Amino acid sequence: MKPKRLAKILNVINNILLPRVCFGCNTQLFRGERILCTVCRHEMPLTDHNYSDENAVDRIFYGRIPIKKAASFVFFSKNGTVKNLLHWLKYKNQEQIGAFFGEWCGAVLEQDENLKTVDVVIPVPLHRKKEQKRGYNQVALFAQKVAESIGAEFRDDVLLRVVNTKTQTKKDRHLRWENTANAFQLNPDADKSFKHVLLVDDVITTGATIESCSSTLFEMNNVTLSVLSIAMVPQG
Repeated sequence: MKPKRLAKILNVINNILLPRVCFGCNTQLFRGERILCTVCRHEMPLTDHNYSDENAVDRIFYGRIPIKKAASFVFFSKNGTVKNLLHWLKYKNQEQIGAFFGEWCGAVLEQDENLKTVDVVIPVPLHRKKEQKRGYNQVALFAQKVAESIGAEFRDDVLLRVVNTKTQTKKDRHLRWENTANAFQLNPDADKSFKHVLLVDDVITTGATIESCSSTLFEMNNVTLSVLSIAMVPQG
């Protein structure tokens, strides 16, 4: 029997014994579906943000940091598919969800002319201890897939998280800022011969983490900074 045919048979058997299910609604996935079923994918709350028109993420950072442009891929709510997906991504060892989001978002952004000048895509880093415990940075694969789509270099060696902050889920804007202030520094050994950075995070709520990372990146001269997140929490 040919290896490809054997692989297909084994895959069918595996799907029967351990059927793949949708991370959104827990129904069985069919051929061609991945991570989400067709219905859940269709119902995802996409923001439709781009890097030309003003949006709600831009307004979060007005008067705080001189970023060029910001955007998020989907809206986050306290209940719903996005929250479930990000929970699985961050806490349930389902790193492939980051790649799924990154490929989808990258396909949307790859024709955006305003991102053509981006040299590097940098994920917001985890502290070394937290990354060792989790096994991966939950935003890294998302950032990597976006970088591939827009023709930029993925760099996870530029920023270092030097303060191991606690979860910020229930903190207000002021406490979030205190929790992230001075939490990042530049890696003195990393090559920094780039000009336009796309800084990537998982969820933007108050923008405190992005603000802290941005302040660190602006320690370099003549750097242009754009921002992207998987999700954003609607303001107001």
